[in-house]
Amino acid sequence: MTENEIATKVIGIAIELHKKLGPGLLESAYENAFAYDLRDDGFLIQQQVAMPLVYKEVKMDVGYRID
Repeated sequence: MTENEIATKVIGIAIELHKKLGPGLLESAYENAFAYDLRDDGFLIQQQVAMPLVYKEVKMDVGYRID
């Protein structure tokens, strides 16, 4: 699958999710529903992946999370 095909599928899933849930929910609700839909469509994803801060060649776990 090309990058454009992946992007088209992901955007389509996001639009359908927003149509179903509408606005006003917490980000965590959208995140989990979106992750469910992506997995259901065959994507392999991770949620809330820890991202350390590297300072002077030292990795520091400062609580950054990648959605």
